[in-house]
Amino acid sequence: MKLLIKLPLLVLFAVLTITSCSTDSIDDKADTIELSLITQETKTIELEILKRINDYRLSLELTALDDMSLVKSVAYSHTDYMLNNGKVSHDNFYTRSDYLKANAGAEKVSENVAYGYSTAETVVTAWIKSDGHRGTIEGDFTNFDISAEKNENGRWYFTNIFIKK
Repeated sequence: MKLLIKLPLLVLFAVLTITSCSTDSIDDKADTIELSLITQETKTIELEILKRINDYRLSLELTALDDMSLVKSVAYSHTDYMLNNGKVSHDNFYTRSDYLKANAGAEKVSENVAYGYSTAETVVTAWIKSDGHRGTIEGDFTNFDISAEKNENGRWYFTNIFIKK
């Protein structure tokens, strides 16, 4: 009988742990990857996403976050990685996190990733509907930035990185 009570709780815990995108507990697939930091021109969809996230934060009486070009460059390196591998992932998260801690003065780093959404509204809405992603958006951060890139089929990949300085 105790097993029947504990099993659903274990399954729920496993699902929440696997799908969460908001903590430093994400395993790296390859710690040896090097970040290729390139400053990309900001796209309209990226500006819209940042504005929507800040508007959402302000609606909850949280502080607005400042964008940061170094964070954008790191986000771009991961979006480019996902695009080249054809999958959404948090691979090499600790490499990005360590880099931002060493070079941007970050104390804490988190990220949200996504694929396939066609507008800023739909990707931000999806993140807000997800507990883990929403936790990152509502988190105690000071800066953020985003990279959005299209694959050869015109589908968007997104990496949104948040830091606390």
